[in-house]
Amino acid sequence: MALEITDKNFEEVTKTDKLVIIDFWATWCGPCRAMGPVIDELAKEYEGQVVIGKCNTDENNDTAMNFGVRNIPMFAFLKNGEVVETLVGSQPKANFVKLIESYK
Repeated sequence: MALEITDKNFEEVTKTDKLVIIDFWATWCGPCRAMGPVIDELAKEYEGQVVIGKCNTDENNDTAMNFGVRNIPMFAFLKNGEVVETLVGSQPKANFVKLIESYK
């Protein structure tokens, strides 16, 4: 299961040398809900290797604004605290696996 990332725990969660993937989503967003199981599956498969979390943009405006989230779902890939890739919109699982394998 993916971690819940909030404005309060963002710094703690992202302070790691592991790859971090943040799924910016909202409950009213159909594509976001469709991607939820894929993100949870990736979190389970890469547990201990990659930090994967979900950030509800409606509840965590500061974090979403800091990342310049304009469209959701948006997926930010961070390495050493820096954004190295972003994906916007529904994505096949293979796109995530390819990026995870190249950055982990």
